[in-house]
Amino acid sequence: MKDLTEDQIERAAKLKGMGTSRKRVEDVRFTQGKGNYVDDIKLDGMLFGDFVRSPYAHARVKSINIEEAMKVPGVVAVLTAKDLEPLSLHWMPTLAGDKQMVLADGKVLFQGQEVAFVVASDRYAAADAVELVEVDYEELPVIVNPFEALKSDVVLREDIKDETSGAHGPRNHHNHIFTWTEGNEAATEQAIDSAEVVAEEMVYYHRTHPCPLETCGTVASMDKVTGKLTVWGTFQAPHVVRTVASLLSGIEEHNIRVISPDIGGGFGNKVGVYPGYICAIVASIVTGKPVKWIEDRMDNLMATAFARDYWMKGRISATKDGKITGLHCHVTADHGAFDACADPTKFPAGFFHICTGSYDIPAAFVKVDGVYTNKAPGGVAYRCSFRVTEAAYFIERMIEVLAIELNMDAAELRRINFIRADQFPYQSALGWEYDSGDYHTAWDKALKAVDYEGLRKEQAQRIEDFKAGKTRKLLGIGLTHFTEIVGAGPVKNCDILGMGMFDSCEIRIHPTGSAIARLGTISQGQAHATTFAQILATETGIPADSITIEEGDTDTAPYGLGTYGSRSTPVAGAATALAGRKIRAKAQMIAAYLLEVHDDDVEWDVDRFSVKGAPERFKTMKEIAYAAYNQAIPGLEPGLEAVSYYDPPNMTYPFGAYICVMEVDVDTGQWDIRQFYALDDCGTRINPMVIDGQVHGGVTEALAIAMGQEIAYDDMGNVKTGTLMDFFLPTAWEVPNYTTDHTVTPSPHHPIGAKGVGESPNVGGVPAFSNAVHDAFRAFGLRQSHMPHDHWRIWKIASDLGLHA
Repeated sequence: MKDLTEDQIERAAKLKGMGTSRKRVEDVRFTQGKGNYVDDIKLDGMLFGDFVRSPYAHARVKSINIEEAMKVPGVVAVLTAKDLEPLSLHWMPTLAGDKQMVLADGKVLFQGQEVAFVVASDRYAAADAVELVEVDYEELPVIVNPFEALKSDVVLREDIKDETSGAHGPRNHHNHIFTWTEGNEAATEQAIDSAEVVAEEMVYYHRTHPCPLETCGTVASMDKVTGKLTVWGTFQAPHVVRTVASLLSGIEEHNIRVISPDIGGGFGNKVGVYPGYICAIVASIVTGKPVKWIEDRMDNLMATAFARDYWMKGRISATKDGKITGLHCHVTADHGAFDACADPTKFPAGFFHICTGSYDIPAAFVKVDGVYTNKAPGGVAYRCSFRVTEAAYFIERMIEVLAIELNMDAAELRRINFIRADQFPYQSALGWEYDSGDYHTAWDKALKAVDYEGLRKEQAQRIEDFKAGKTRKLLGIGLTHFTEIVGAGPVKNCDILGMGMFDSCEIRIHPTGSAIARLGTISQGQAHATTFAQILATETGIPADSITIEEGDTDTAPYGLGTYGSRSTPVAGAATALAGRKIRAKAQMIAAYLLEVHDDDVEWDVDRFSVKGAPERFKTMKEIAYAAYNQAIPGLEPGLEAVSYYDPPNMTYPFGAYICVMEVDVDTGQWDIRQFYALDDCGTRINPMVIDGQVHGGVTEALAIAMGQEIAYDDMGNVKTGTLMDFFLPTAWEVPNYTTDHTVTPSPHHPIGAKGVGESPNVGGVPAFSNAVHDAFRAFGLRQSHMPHDHWRIWKIASDLGLHA
């Protein structure tokens, strides 16, 4: 508000525009129990669907007997692959260019795979019938280890066993999916071979799951009279679902309406298309009645898309004084039974090649091998942007390992290798152009905030006290400085199923001065209705409280690629700002006409246009809106509307400095987070309160992932963590207090300078927690251990190091 008059400051405050901690307008209906979720939808004559799922991870389906199931009162149909095959719907395309069974065709490839779909008059009858479907299985050898899969004679995907290439190039084994590389391998090898110091390590980011509060589900309703198919669902990208549904069903896209109502969390889990969606649509077409499918929690954990499962073999080289010279990474990526990762088409490993992080590394090379195993498919961006969390974890662990190799303080090692502020825009060795950053300022602020020097002194004293038998608790200081890549993305290099990843906004200003804006995104808790209205308030001068934001309905919203990967603000937010500027440009011409001056003789003034040099002569946006509908203005069409489709010129690169201070009991493995400091730089800050909420939620998910959350399998492919009794979700008891902070480095190419923040706390939080555990045991020789760091694993670390009494 610099250089504004008191009157302007007062008017700006009434707008509740960008920079204001406006309360979330969405929360009223949620806190009063008035949300509208998929399972709340009730239609006349609605049927219910449920799946027969495989108890085996790998087995041939010899026969399916549905006779007893069909005898259950209320059962209408039991669909199998044979029923879908005439419609060519027994297999469906994945977002990664692979194909996936809708219902088991010949055999099953993971525990929980969909075998048959029961349709009944109520969900209880459907559940009863599921138990009566008789499936004769012939068990086959199970492979859950990706390294073994690449050596095994067992063919998992028999449908493509003879294909020597896939969607992303050559395949070198029947269980191999792709090899993807980025960077200069020769230069990297030369840098490492000639280096004074080299550190090597295998870094594993375990398989986990987004586990949103609301599981996946859909309601499909085919009106045979109008030929219109309406599909309600837990969709993070409604327009993409509509396009896929049209391609699969043959129904014209304009005759399909996809609606995403309130969604209880997404975190990437609801980007893809699941067999339940297809089966519900088919069942509705066949029966002529609406069909609902809602999965239960076990189904969600076992069968919907997983996250992570990356084995990352790293080598990092440096001079003796700590200047990094090269980075090499070979990833073995476990994709499960089908390659169903939600990544842009050109990037089968997503944006993993952001793995140079915040550091000026002159030579780098990445190689990723995708592998089929007998696990559920997926690879979603669980609160991250296309494998960025894996990349950030990899480089932050490699920095810690290099610090051990150099016997150097890890904070100082980071400092001397940061990309300098004067190097931006920075071209990384792996091809990305970082837009802006000031890493040293953020790092210094973070270290000072936690009294880093004091913490190191306390840690040293704690070690002495431990050795003297005065305490059984060690102190770990988990450091992380991350750079994320979000805002997918430029159509020139980002698409999903051939559709460019632009986004959109349509604004309609009403005669009374209120407005509605429709976007191609869909909120799952990110407060879009609050923050997008704030962008428009600043851009148009209409109070945020007078602006309604509408998303999630393909019949009303302009085409967009949805919400995931922290792309809402960087892409849809930009579209919103630019649409607002189109409104303002027309409003300027209307104001000039009303004030009887030339267009160039009026200037923007918070919520109005005034005559230059005569601010007492003005027209407010409310007056201008009314005039747009009731006066004939020469050269202008009536009304005040605008549409903007935004194709970003580049990604955006938010960054942050996170520090976790953790106490670890060596005898029990229990941990206690004493302090967690999170500094984020997301460029222009639209709503500080919403940002803090995003950080709190993201760091809590990071805590879960790092400290216990895991989808674990035994050797037979059985899911060992398929219920919330075993899958760790933090409660208020485990969650610490967080200290949030920020710096502001706007993106130079974004219309409002915003970079996005929703994914950042998960990206930065996981290595901060993990590094704290490693740091607690560093003085006793620990170099690397695998997440998650649950109590048993921490106890095992202490045992292996001989620290138990």
